[in-house]
Amino acid sequence: MISVAAFYHFAPLPDFESRKLELDALCEAEALKGTILLADEGVNGTMAGSHEGLDKMLAHIRNWPGFAETGAKFSTANSMPFARMKVRLKKEIVAMGVPGTDAANNPGEYVDPHDWNALIAEPDVVVIDTRNDFEVALGSFPGAEDPKTPSFRDFPKWFREQAEGWKRDGKEPRIAMFCTGGIRCEKATAFVKDEGFEDVFHLKGGILKYLEEVPASDSKWEGECFVFDERISLGQGLKITGEGKDIAVVRDSFHAKRPGD
Repeated sequence: MISVAAFYHFAPLPDFESRKLELDALCEAEALKGTILLADEGVNGTMAGSHEGLDKMLAHIRNWPGFAETGAKFSTANSMPFARMKVRLKKEIVAMGVPGTDAANNPGEYVDPHDWNALIAEPDVVVIDTRNDFEVALGSFPGAEDPKTPSFRDFPKWFREQAEGWKRDGKEPRIAMFCTGGIRCEKATAFVKDEGFEDVFHLKGGILKYLEEVPASDSKWEGECFVFDERISLGQGLKITGEGKDIAVVRDSFHAKRPGD
């Protein structure tokens, strides 16, 4: 059984370019595969291999100044879900394309998975799925707004159009957002706060943490959660539901792009 770790952390990383070689070498030595993105706003990655090797990689990252609180969500795969290992240097660890968005210092409020159901049931809360259109098509929380965006870069335009409508109607809703692992909705909260909204929340650890921690009897999730590897999708308890499907068919049928590209 292969262990898979999904992780990210927003924190200033001005020397991110110099971190690449050492991280490359460590991952190669531990026979890990997957992708890690580095930028001056932080780190974002999904890696697979032995649990011990993943622990060593995460311990290395947590030793960087400001990264001690880097969390990770672990799941499993029946076989190696990635073809190769790569550490890539980027302008953003998740590409939104709005300069000045500072998720390290200005994020919304975390909501624990066990508190999520109560929040999204409140009548003054607008729930927004910040993922790409083809991901939403596989599963979501009932009643969540679907921006129908092929890329996270399209989210700011969609949100500004929604905000204009709320302003015309004299509304200022509380906003709760979610995504696969937490990184897109966390960055989205910083953007939304910059747009003038104060009561902004995001699901801590994303859908994956919710599916891991919330019992099936209490779960409000409907459908499957797409993951960007050969497992395709996960369900309640992080059970693999999409193994054997063609990832290209699932993704390309909705003309979508991988987050961060």
